[in-house]
Amino acid sequence: MTTVETLKRPEPQALASALEQLAARFGNRLITSLAVREQHAHTTTWLPPQPPDGVVMAQETADIQDTVRICAKHGVPVIAFGTGTSLEGHVNAPAGGICIDLRDMNKVLEVHADDLDCVIEPGVTRKALNEYVRDQGVFFPIDPGADASLGGMASTRASGTNAVRYGTMRENVLALKVVRGDGEIITTGTRAKKSSAGYDLTHLFIGAEGTLGIISELTIKLRGIPETIAAAACSFETVRGACQATIMAIQTGIPVARIELLNAEQVKCVNNYSKLSLPETPLLLLEFHGSEAEVAEQSKNFGEIAKDCGGGDFTWTTRPEDRTKLWQARHDAYWAVKALRPGAGVVATDVCVPISRLADCVTETEDDLKRLKLLSPIVGHVGDGNFHCSLLCDIDDKDEMARGEEFMHRLVERAQSMGGTCTGEHGVGQGKQKYLKAELGPEALEAMRALKKALDPQNIFNPGKILPAA
Repeated sequence: MTTVETLKRPEPQALASALEQLAARFGNRLITSLAVREQHAHTTTWLPPQPPDGVVMAQETADIQDTVRICAKHGVPVIAFGTGTSLEGHVNAPAGGICIDLRDMNKVLEVHADDLDCVIEPGVTRKALNEYVRDQGVFFPIDPGADASLGGMASTRASGTNAVRYGTMRENVLALKVVRGDGEIITTGTRAKKSSAGYDLTHLFIGAEGTLGIISELTIKLRGIPETIAAAACSFETVRGACQATIMAIQTGIPVARIELLNAEQVKCVNNYSKLSLPETPLLLLEFHGSEAEVAEQSKNFGEIAKDCGGGDFTWTTRPEDRTKLWQARHDAYWAVKALRPGAGVVATDVCVPISRLADCVTETEDDLKRLKLLSPIVGHVGDGNFHCSLLCDIDDKDEMARGEEFMHRLVERAQSMGGTCTGEHGVGQGKQKYLKAELGPEALEAMRALKKALDPQNIFNPGKILPAA
């Protein structure tokens, strides 16, 4: 049986030697102060933060290569860090080690607007990229909400509100350059829109969460900016009605760009936080892209479907300021929930099911919350069956925390029993390792361990993530 090494901290002398060599190479770009190290540990979950032993501020690919070579020589873990917005403990350092902060590797290297692609460094954020390319009539559509780095988004196989039309990071990365365990570079593909040349290494590293290597460059797809963009809102009597409208829209081929569900609790949070006056019942937020005529037709067709499914007034607008206000309220959902109960801990978790089971999964989840006397507003990228719970708990209340853990466990089991997954877009990290065996089976885990062992024989790349202990 192939196994991954037991998670353990490097020997003190080995760590000291690595830090000494890194200091000689990087000077003040190696930071060992506790405050900075703690900023590079995870603080967006209930998982305890586990800071690294040092942080290297990388500015070019050679910095990543030299850090990896020094750490590999001494058996010291290496953790890549983008913006720190991941949600399952991805950037924690359970065995210590060196964090490579990639925020300064933020150059757009090439833009090929005619070919609808560009080449970027991993620290470029999605908002910065779209600002950079906007005047060329193109944009990058993947929008997970947070202004995450594109390297981090590839590493967690992120998606978000536009995935129903434009896909996830999996469908939008053409090629990568990855630093492997000996510091050399793997090139996984070209700018060609398709290829049958060899193993699909690009998609091996997308979603690997930095456990197989560190992404140093990405070639990604761009899309043409639509002539017209319309945002719409429609309230429903029930979650089931909203989900049914979503299914019918997808099945009838309406090319919605975004379709988001907010349950009644989430709408209340959004109203309070963003100063809106939406009806406090289940709500769908939508966006349509195309020509003026296409957008009008899409909106009209969806309005008819919504009416048949118990939807109320269907309002839509093409005014940019109105669209921005509506979607900013959606993106602020986490902060709106946090403001609902100041001082409480918030854990955001997600599952994904086939859309035909979405209504069942959401309604049973709401029933669970009532039974367990817990508060967790729900939002969902319902066009692809993915939804999120933002669970509020008093972390000092052992009984409430126990009920919270029961809720999250039942949520995952429910999704898996419906043919779904323990995570649609947050990734595994530390938080969801325990669910992989039930979802994929021991044989799949064994194959993953074999890949990890082959590409990272010392287990230095982000150890303690994805794969549960063998």
